[in-house]
Amino acid sequence: MKRIIILITLTLITFSCKNKEENKELETVKTEVPETSINKAVKIYNGDFMYLADAAVLKGKDFIYAVELDKKMQELADRVRPVKQSDFDMVPVAVKGFLSPKAAGEEGWDEVLTITEIVMVGKAPSKVDIKLEGKK
Repeated sequence: MKRIIILITLTLITFSCKNKEENKELETVKTEVPETSINKAVKIYNGDFMYLADAAVLKGKDFIYAVELDKKMQELADRVRPVKQSDFDMVPVAVKGFLSPKAAGEEGWDEVLTITEIVMVGKAPSKVDIKLEGKK
């Protein structure tokens, strides 16, 4: 019985010490990175990208965002163009960016994604969920 109590006590002491060390490491990381309003909002977004003449869209599993038409979006469109087989193909991408609400009075999605960095561009178009075929 004494051995079990000693074993449980040692186990508790061991785990409590590890948690304190991990918390210290997390605190040092937090203090090293200065936080600004943009740093808090910048995230990585994975989804299928499509760009047409006047609109760009990033569609994820549970979201659809309009993409701001700027230099970074144009760079992404240029990198996606060789991968697409038709104008309406969507290509999987990963981008860093931040969301902002759409301007008042504009049409489209409620949130607009501003791309700050292109992380990855897929090598093949995404598979089509629904394929429409004409009658023969």
